Amino acid sequence: MAFSTNINKSKTSQYLISIVAVSITALFGYAVTGIVGYRVTALLLLVTVSLLAMFMGIGPVLIASLLSALVWDYFFIPPRFTLHVDTAEDALLLLMYFIISLVTGVLTLRIRKVEAQQRDKEEKEKTIKLYNTLLNSLSHELRTPIATIIAAADYLHDNFPAMESKARNELIDEISIASLRLNQQVENLLNMSRLESGFIKAKKDWCDIQELVYTVVNKLLESTTGHKIEIDIQEGMPLFKMDYGLTEQILRNLVINAVNYTPQGSSINIKAICEYNSCIITVADNGKGFPVHEIEKVFGKFYRLDSATTGGTGLGLSIVKGFTEAQGGTVKLENIPGSGALFTIELPAETSYINALKHE
Repeated sequence: MAFSTNINKSKTSQYLISIVAVSITALFGYAVTGIVGYRVTALLLLVTVSLLAMFMGIGPVLIASLLSALVWDYFFIPPRFTLHVDTAEDALLLLMYFIISLVTGVLTLRIRKVEAQQRDKEEKEKTIKLYNTLLNSLSHELRTPIATIIAAADYLHDNFPAMESKARNELIDEISIASLRLNQQVENLLNMSRLESGFIKAKKDWCDIQELVYTVVNKLLESTTGHKIEIDIQEGMPLFKMDYGLTEQILRNLVINAVNYTPQGSSINIKAICEYNSCIITVADNGKGFPVHEIEKVFGKFYRLDSATTGGTGLGLSIVKGFTEAQGGTVKLENIPGSGALFTIELPAETSYINALKHE
């Protein structure tokens, strides 16, 4: 019922706008008719109808066409203030005006309809492309860890008594790593689904950034064994009121991204500072950095670098951007001169009163 009421209000406002627009144009034409003549007023009214057709529905446009023709006849065509037309020339002009205004309005509406259909077609094609990209990514990214888990579990089941403890532990480690990888991909898909549905709402509470950073690093110990993690937390950092879960996922995805796109032995530096009631977290590495032409694209859904050799669905950085903006923050990527990439997350947040006093 409410939806129907809104539609009716919208249609009513369109009719009112059409009538007001024609009336204003007629008043302007009446004021200058002694200078430009009554035939020029017809052109002004025709332009008004054409402009209305670009934004209004068919009903208001038809009303504008009919009203403008009547107004032009009554107020401008001699003899004025009557619907009578003296000359055959003026009668033909009036008829042609009405026909042209209707045709112009209808054609404009059809053009708008074709454009809308084209936009819908492009959106559908884009959706299909994203859907195919997702399926292609998932076919590898989910199938690989699942196959690893199944194969390792089957081997353990068939050969457990005869296996040496070292071999058993290696298979168990494979199952654990594959499970974590599978869990990560599922988490990314669920998080993207939440972002797309608008379900993500920041639940802010007091957070200790130092605790958050070390929690993320400790959880990723197995994934970062081939990299050197450096942590630099500003001394005397206050507590920040932010969403702990979203911020943890942001940092987690940035570290995993750095691990995936830098060679073994690379350094990953995590830094956090407080600046003007904002928490600024940076994640830098000493890898090859990003191609300049791809920097603006890396936060897009399912986007993976052209030179990427690692797996992934291309959702990690998109989630970083979504979770950051859900907290009113910003994310920036830039290359470090020489080598490496630098991600900067700025989250505006209220700071704890006691710790904030130390910074005054």
